[in-house]
Amino acid sequence: MIDRQVLREKPERVRAALENKGIEDVDLDTILEIDATWRELKARGDELRHKRNEISSRIGDIKAKGDETAAQDAIERSQTLKDELKTVESNATARREELEAALLEIPQIPADEVPIGEDESDNVERRREGFDNVRPLPDPVTPHYELGEELDILDFERGAKVSGGGFYFSKGDGARLEHALIQFMLDTHREQGYRDIFPPIPVNSQSMVGTGQLPKFTEDAYRIGGDNDESWTDKDLWLCPTAEVPVTNLYRDEILLDDDLPIKLQAYTPNFRREAGEHGTETRGIVRVHQFNKVELVNFVRPAESETRFEALVGEAESVLAALGLPYRILEMCTGDLGFTQRKKYDIEVWAPGDDMEGGPEQGGRWLEVSSVSNFGAFQARRAGLRYRPERHESAHYLHTLNGSGVAIPRVMVAILEYYQNGDGNVMIPEVLQPYMNGLEQITGHTPIGESAVGAGARQWVSVFTLAHQIALPCQICLSDISAMTTLRNVLQRSFHDLIS
Repeated sequence: MIDRQVLREKPERVRAALENKGIEDVDLDTILEIDATWRELKARGDELRHKRNEISSRIGDIKAKGDETAAQDAIERSQTLKDELKTVESNATARREELEAALLEIPQIPADEVPIGEDESDNVERRREGFDNVRPLPDPVTPHYELGEELDILDFERGAKVSGGGFYFSKGDGARLEHALIQFMLDTHREQGYRDIFPPIPVNSQSMVGTGQLPKFTEDAYRIGGDNDESWTDKDLWLCPTAEVPVTNLYRDEILLDDDLPIKLQAYTPNFRREAGEHGTETRGIVRVHQFNKVELVNFVRPAESETRFEALVGEAESVLAALGLPYRILEMCTGDLGFTQRKKYDIEVWAPGDDMEGGPEQGGRWLEVSSVSNFGAFQARRAGLRYRPERHESAHYLHTLNGSGVAIPRVMVAILEYYQNGDGNVMIPEVLQPYMNGLEQITGHTPIGESAVGAGARQWVSVFTLAHQIALPCQICLSDISAMTTLRNVLQRSFHDLIS
């Protein structure tokens, strides 16, 4: 929520923010009128209350003097003022509620240094990392959604069967990779001074309002026990769209001490969003899904330290990609692509070489956003009542909040499957993740289960040789071992029989 004083004293600055962010559904003139009317009613109420108190305080003295007529006149006058005050207060309350609802629709004012632009085409690339020593890639690179199915580590058909479109199963080494990424990120950020939080997944409407998801983006959320287009109350529950919501609201309506700051919290959660995504390639695979895992970083800081902490937060988030050896770039968002709540934002985008898309790097492939690092200033703090007291004898002030993903798991998995794949269809596991997977160095796939796997064409051959490989390695057999060769021959014969059946 923006500062009301800025709205009243610098309305043109707010108007420019609306224009630069491309927001056309906010009637600023009407909001200013509501605010003026509310202040007039509030002033009138204060005036009536003062007059009534003055008259009421004199009634006893008038009665003591024996002037019953004057006393009765004073009582009647006091009652008239009381009735008028009740009407004025009722109107003032209605206007105040109308004003508060309207203020929730006004976006954050961008920082002065944010580049002005209309959309993502006007974003500014700040730097690229990891492209100096790109590993050799097969030609062509198999997209993650095809490779994931060939290795039987991603299952979209069964995900849709169980939960609907936009959901998927990660299986076997795919699930292990996802767990490894989560734990690796938590360990990385813990070393950076973050404290762990494991928040509740359902969040109430008041929490969603506090961080800015409601009322502006109701259609993107998963509501529990009601339709999104129905009216909601502060106590209604929603599935967590990002850990930003519960973690930022951890200290809602509280006053922190100056010594408490800065506070750095991290949380892993599954996240739920209704976003449908764009048509075409991006709707395939796990780039844009309704449920996804993510580690979120949330910071509470003094206003004077806000910008310095923002730059440090960018470094903390990108360190994950650097450690994984994945090429990436950092973009500064222009005003038109900044978002409703942010005053400044950098996106960290990883390179996924499997699908060529417009705007991708010259090496081919596409960019995938895995983290948005945002500085909200006091915008969320005003909505959520987040304050701190610089000194015990001073008034409390709104603190600043910042957050960034550290990072989004599915899109990093996309990058790993596409960037670390080999020509034989296997996928190398980044070295930093191998300790989290019991030393496993590559993903070689699994044997499909069920009748649907029979007659699966060339994909079955992957399972045949994978199974042979799994038999051979534990036994440490060599080609001269007649018994072992017989075992392998029988495996291949059975698999070939299944293939042609």
